Amino acid sequence: MSSLVKCPHCGLRPREEFSVRGEVATPRPKAGADESTWFDHVYLRDNPRGEHREYWHHAGGCRRWLVLSRNTVTHDISDVVDASTLKIGGEV
Repeated sequence: MSSLVKCPHCGLRPREEFSVRGEVATPRPKAGADESTWFDHVYLRDNPRGEHREYWHHAGGCRRWLVLSRNTVTHDISDVVDASTLKIGGEV
């Protein structure tokens, strides 16, 4: 049995309906930033252990963007919110 994600719009759904799109708190480089800064922004991530916030897309359901708080060690999901509730800077 697959793991379940509690979508705020659709309820409990199988993880296979979602696609992970990356971490939430990744500020864009400023205009005119050099190529190496953009390379780091696009390709390099910290890959933290423990609690981590990620953008997930519910592609097989309501097609909404969500923010999941997930433990990268246990894969337990502690919170799911609609991404539209985020303010600029990634705060709910």
